[in-house]
Amino acid sequence: MTDQTKPTQKKGNYAFIDGQNLNMGIKKLGWNLDFRKFHYYLQRKYGVTKAYFFVGMVEEQADLYANLLSMGYTLILKPTVEHKEGTVKGNIDADLVLHAMIEFSNYEKAVVVSGDGDFYGLYEYLESKNKLGAIVAPNRQFSSLLNSFLPYIDRLDGYKRHLAYKKAPRKIIPGPT
Repeated sequence: MTDQTKPTQKKGNYAFIDGQNLNMGIKKLGWNLDFRKFHYYLQRKYGVTKAYFFVGMVEEQADLYANLLSMGYTLILKPTVEHKEGTVKGNIDADLVLHAMIEFSNYEKAVVVSGDGDFYGLYEYLESKNKLGAIVAPNRQFSSLLNSFLPYIDRLDGYKRHLAYKKAPRKIIPGPT
């Protein structure tokens, strides 16, 4: 079979997730995101075949990272900086943009999960190359810089019923009678 007769294999879509923005944006709504359901949502709604999850690395969160990996996310952990007032920051913006560019030829469309206006330049570039699939914002409080991208924005605040984490009910084991 020559190159001309080979069927072209369609590329999948890649998600680039600002983990802190996603998590804090959902928490502002008063609920917790079920990351397994969210991964499935990205696959089903956007045809995502690879989901990069960017987050600052905190040792106490090792179990969370292991769970995210087991759910199929590709983790990009960034060293964190602790500020004087006690806040911990893991600025992942540059890493997210860098990976979106490194993987550029490997995906059909990019789905960026963040309501952060810092990604405006990335959105502009992806749109100019017909590679912007969606901007998934956690809630309605996304940056006003994104107003020019409204047709791409999908807010998660209306998906609580489908994406909220629900603890499994405790099984009551009857005791001896």
